[in-house]
Amino acid sequence: MSRSPAASSPSLARGVLLASSMGFVAAFLLAGCTTSRVTVTSLDDNPVFSVPSATVPPPASIPGTTEASSTTSSASTTTASAATTDNPTTSAASTTVATLPGVTTDPLPTPLPPPNPSAKEPYVEVGRISIPRLGLELPLLEGIALSTLDRGPGHWPGTAMPGQPGNVVVAGHRVSHSKPFRHIDLLQPGDTVTFTTPDGSFVYVVTGSEVVSPSALWVIDQTAAPTATLFACHPPGSTKQRYVVHLVLQSNA
Repeated sequence: MSRSPAASSPSLARGVLLASSMGFVAAFLLAGCTTSRVTVTSLDDNPVFSVPSATVPPPASIPGTTEASSTTSSASTTTASAATTDNPTTSAASTTVATLPGVTTDPLPTPLPPPNPSAKEPYVEVGRISIPRLGLELPLLEGIALSTLDRGPGHWPGTAMPGQPGNVVVAGHRVSHSKPFRHIDLLQPGDTVTFTTPDGSFVYVVTGSEVVSPSALWVIDQTAAPTATLFACHPPGSTKQRYVVHLVLQSNA
C-alpha cells in the first residue's frame, strides 16, 4: 500500500510544524508576554488594563428595571387584596421602596473600552486632583491613552465625573514622565482625595487598596453610590500588575 504524499514528505511536515510555532510566537508577543528587552521598553508606559475591548462586559441593565416589574406585580396583588379589605392605604404603603442617601436608581455611566495605547487624544482638562498624602496637586485630564497619561493623571472616559453617582476612575504613571502616582501605595484608609470641577469640589475618602492583574477590568465597574478608583502599574517599573485604591464620596468641599 502506498503512503500519502503528506506522510512521505518529511520536509513538508517540518514546514507545517515551523509555521505553527511561528503562529504561537506571534500570539505570545501580541499578548504582551515579550522578552525582557521588550518589557523594559514598555515599563510603566501603559497602566491601562489590558483586556481587549471585545471582552468588555456590556453595559449594565438599568437599575430597578427588574425590580420595577416585581413591584408592579406586587402592587397589583396588594391592590386587589385592598379592594377586598377596603384598605387602600395599606396597598400604597406596600409599594414604597426606601433609598439610601447618595444611592441612585437612575441609569449609571457606561465606561468606554480601553483605548489603543498609542491613540492620540486631545489635551482636555476636566478639573483638578489633590492628594495631600502624596503632596499632589495637578490638572485632571480626560483620557487614558499614553498621549494623555504622559501629561498627567487621566480620567477614564465614560466613567462617572466627580460628585456624580458611579465610579470616578483615574489612572496615572508611577515611574515615567511626571510620575504622579509614584507613591500611590502610601495611601491609607481615611486619606482624602479632592476633585475640583466646574460643578464644585468633591472630597473622597480612601477605604482600601489592593493589587490586581492587568485583566481585572471589573475595577472600573460603576456603582450606585458615588465612589472613585485610582490605579497605576505595580510594582514600580513593571506592568505586571496594577495597584488599585478605592474611595467613597465624603462630602462637597
